[in-house]
Amino acid sequence: MDIKNRIAEKAAAFTGVPESDVLGFFETPPSPDKGDIALPCFKFARAMRKAPPVIAQELAKGFEGFEGIVRAEPLSGYLNFFLDRGDEAKKTVLRVLEEGERFGSSDDGAGRNVCIDFSSINICKPFGIHHVTTTVLGHSLSRIFRHLGFTPVRINHLGDWGTQFGKMLVAYKKWGDRRTIENAGSPTRELVALYVKFHQEAEKDPSLDDEARAAFRSIELHDPENWELYQWFKELTLREAERVYKLMGVEFDSYNGEAFYEDKMPAVIRELADKGVTTVDNGATIVDLSAYDMPPCMILKSNGGTIYPTRDITAAIYRKNTYDFYKNLYVVAYQQNLHFRQVFKTLELMGYDWAKDCVHVNFGMISMADQTFSTRKGNAIYLEDVLNKAIEKTKAIMMEKSPDLENMDEVARQVGVGAVVWGPLYSSRIKDFTFSWEKALNFEGETAPYAQYTHARCCSVLRKADGYDAEKADWSCLDNESCANLIKAMNTLPASIGSAAEKYEPYLISRNVIDICSAFNKFYFENRIMDEDEGVRCARLALTDAARIAIKTGLYLVGIEAPERM
Repeated sequence: MDIKNRIAEKAAAFTGVPESDVLGFFETPPSPDKGDIALPCFKFARAMRKAPPVIAQELAKGFEGFEGIVRAEPLSGYLNFFLDRGDEAKKTVLRVLEEGERFGSSDDGAGRNVCIDFSSINICKPFGIHHVTTTVLGHSLSRIFRHLGFTPVRINHLGDWGTQFGKMLVAYKKWGDRRTIENAGSPTRELVALYVKFHQEAEKDPSLDDEARAAFRSIELHDPENWELYQWFKELTLREAERVYKLMGVEFDSYNGEAFYEDKMPAVIRELADKGVTTVDNGATIVDLSAYDMPPCMILKSNGGTIYPTRDITAAIYRKNTYDFYKNLYVVAYQQNLHFRQVFKTLELMGYDWAKDCVHVNFGMISMADQTFSTRKGNAIYLEDVLNKAIEKTKAIMMEKSPDLENMDEVARQVGVGAVVWGPLYSSRIKDFTFSWEKALNFEGETAPYAQYTHARCCSVLRKADGYDAEKADWSCLDNESCANLIKAMNTLPASIGSAAEKYEPYLISRNVIDICSAFNKFYFENRIMDEDEGVRCARLALTDAARIAIKTGLYLVGIEAPERM
């Protein structure tokens, strides 16, 4: 960016076009023989009233002897810059080495909070594979925003309220056993079995649904016996979920779920009425959104019961009052697009100008080949099973290829978990994702294990070298194409991090990490790193160290660990 800033400054002075605009004009030439940076002069034609080829010719003269540029070559209305690759490599490598794992970071978000609502598991259910995308996306975004100086507030908005808990109570009292559940390897799977049985029995005896509604009402009224059971269900679920979160390195600042807002909703419902936002329709309290091409947003059912929008509106107001957020993100599947449009519009109608800072970070659904997920029917794949199977497969591979590897169990965990996490983070989040064991456990190609192995390769080279002195580096030896491509890939990472935050798209970082890894491996095979010439050796080791830092930083930001040995 330093060279682009200096080029933009000079071009702006020559053309009269603002420097900030010029910075947005740069392109990458289609091939290395066309240069390293291209500046399209079509963009200056209106301001200068000249043909683009003429502008390119005139502008080129101003870059003769320009520091960091070997030559500026006009071509078909473009001005192509050929950089001093050795000088560019020196600046980039020294910057990465100086910044370390803060490479690409900034203080842009200092003093600003970003609420990130993600994972949001349901009580009484094991952690399903369908929750992996929201979990890894939210986890990655929290790290990205922290890297840019923001303070992320990581919220697990638990699904812990509703009639399903009445069903759970009825099922437990009829068919459950506390000791069996508590001593099970997965207590929540025992609860799910009871939940499935309830639905099977309710098909034969519909009166069970009435019992369930009455049971949930007793929870709402804090009946001592049923409230204690409800809290026990929640404790079992969170204890088990924490096991999965620990495997993945995911943490939260708040577990305030739907139940937390029960005593806060009455005030919000009154506020909605006082501000004239709600009307009553067939006994239900709604917000009429027909003027905005949306169906009504229901606030209270005809029986006086609250519903999801009521709780989300209340939660948004609470988060603003508590955290004074800069952004309030909801990492939730795209099926909820309408729901969040209704919630945000209602907040706007209530007069909250910060409603514009609420963002639905939607994503595609995970499905199974030839099968659908349904807890009621007992069709589910549990994330803990997937992670453990990936770890086992990784360990088996390592036992075969690196039987003497230290900390094998820990490395197998890092690589196995990384293999699973990578899938939802390597494509645009809106794309649907079909889960298959074969894909999840594939360790070839553009995968996390490939990136982790490249990082371990960098570490191995540096261990064997046992140190280097960057001050003795002969940077001119880094002027070949493989070095230039690696430098370019590393230079792109800060911009990728910024774009990932702006667009809520961590995959931009994942792709950049693979670019760095591919470029490093080409450099590794085409250059003798441990050269006899000390200057050459130090330069190539410094470049290897910089690549190691960039890969590790990128992997960290998408929630993946980088082992030093594999």
